[in-house]
Amino acid sequence: MLIKTLKSLFYRDLNRLKTEIASYAQEENIWIVDHGIANSAGNLCLHLIGNLQTYIGAEIGKTGYIRNREAEFTLRDIPRSVLLDGIDNTISVVDLALDKLNQDDLAAIYPLLVFEEKTTTEYLLVHLTTHLTYHLGQINYHRRLLDL
Repeated sequence: MLIKTLKSLFYRDLNRLKTEIASYAQEENIWIVDHGIANSAGNLCLHLIGNLQTYIGAEIGKTGYIRNREAEFTLRDIPRSVLLDGIDNTISVVDLALDKLNQDDLAAIYPLLVFEEKTTTEYLLVHLTTHLTYHLGQINYHRRLLDL
């Protein structure tokens, strides 16, 4: 049951991420950093893609994805279409990877040390949904404040 719920939440919020990025009236505003806002919507989008492609895609789905976390926060002016394609790819990767899981997998210790202590795969996946939602809210505020 939890796997179905997680798939639903990731699908919902990754599609909301697509909507937010697509909703910028001016594409260049995706990359604005202003008014004490530390990260642009574009960088947060790249960060979410990298995060999910790493912890779900590479580790659970065995996609071979190699993360460049620094680039998630330093790249600029990536075309909106590339961001949207990255989100679409991430939706597919997450869906396929979660299809591989069963209840025993959720209860198992996640193979990478992500936090100070080991966690179950279930804990990490729930964390990843909240991480996605947190940054999605930041992107929504970024768009409403700076896409004038």
